[in-house]
Amino acid sequence: MFPNMADLISLRTRFDRLDGSGNAGHRQYDFLMRRTEHESEQLSGTVTGQLGQLGQLERELQSQRQFVSDTAHELRTPIAGLRVQLEEAQLHPEQSSLPNVLARALSDVDRLERIVSDLLLLARLGAGALPAREKVDLAELVETEVSRRVVDRIAVRLRLERETIIDAVGVQIGRVLTNLLDNAQLHAERTVEIEVCRNGDCAELAVTDDGEGVAEADRERIFKRFTRLAAGRSRDTGGTGLGLAIARDIARAHHGTLRAEASTGGGARFVLRLPLA
Repeated sequence: MFPNMADLISLRTRFDRLDGSGNAGHRQYDFLMRRTEHESEQLSGTVTGQLGQLGQLERELQSQRQFVSDTAHELRTPIAGLRVQLEEAQLHPEQSSLPNVLARALSDVDRLERIVSDLLLLARLGAGALPAREKVDLAELVETEVSRRVVDRIAVRLRLERETIIDAVGVQIGRVLTNLLDNAQLHAERTVEIEVCRNGDCAELAVTDDGEGVAEADRERIFKRFTRLAAGRSRDTGGTGLGLAIARDIARAHHGTLRAEASTGGGARFVLRLPLA
């Protein structure tokens, strides 16, 4: 607790009375003033810091509320579809084909399972639960992952620089590539390309397509959870809306970045950058 201005004025008056010249009293008064200003600055800094922390907590709380709301909405859609199908079959069993009802019901259950699995993965990434890393050749990982994709409508072109080695959880980097390729296959017209190269002290993995691209204003927004652009919604094939959010969280967990950039071909270009081993 430091003295207020009235206390200081009173003290200076008393000092002046004790010392006719006022010099000694002035020195003590100036000392108290400097100490008061210092303590005031400290208090101001503390209050400002606490207000900043409260503001950050409020933003995080609002983000969590929005995430819960978005999650509830995404889960409600397949649950509602499942309920309608089962109720119709129950009310009109003679008009229902059991194989068709079961197939549609399983489709909704699959969507629910994908959403829940993605949410669990996001939670683990947010908690910093990253398995042990190992040396991974990014070019070899790309070849392996692409060879497993047998239903892509567009053949993937590869431009790979060998011996691009990173310290990573191979399965998770494979998940990033899968999510980016799923996105490219959804939007491409005729071309999907993957490029792996070394750039300074970073490894770069770029997935490019010749689709409609991503507007500059949306290049950060698309990484938010459950975000779908208008073009993506019109072509939605049952994705969870979490693919790009998961991919970016995995990149950050590996001390890397994932960005949407402009493509010379006019489509979308997603670039993953990770530290070289």
